[in-house]
Amino acid sequence: MKIAIPVINKDLNSNIDASFGRTNYFLFYNTETKESVFVENTAKDSTGGAGIKAAQTIVDNGADTIIATRLGQNAAYVLQNAKIKIYKAINGSVNDNIDALEKDKLDTLDNFHKGFHGRGK
Repeated sequence: MKIAIPVINKDLNSNIDASFGRTNYFLFYNTETKESVFVENTAKDSTGGAGIKAAQTIVDNGADTIIATRLGQNAAYVLQNAKIKIYKAINGSVNDNIDALEKDKLDTLDNFHKGFHGRGK
């Protein structure tokens, strides 16, 4: 499984960024190989559509799962159409969330907000 997680810092011990579309980086973590790759979120400075662009980054990098605190409706639509499973993050580090997902202890995220539409974080 390849998991995507929005993160502020390039560190597995950091917390998950609550802002999906405006996060600094995405961590792509492969549960089989334990490989971690951090990808800069080029959508973070967009004047609009950051969530959609960020979601496309997730799709383009081959993730099949995402762990996030929250998502806008448009970003969720892109991810759902790509058949990416969406899970709600728990309080704790990136490592805590990966561990919880592997133990089947994360709930699916299915309550999406309307988006911030250029209002930033």
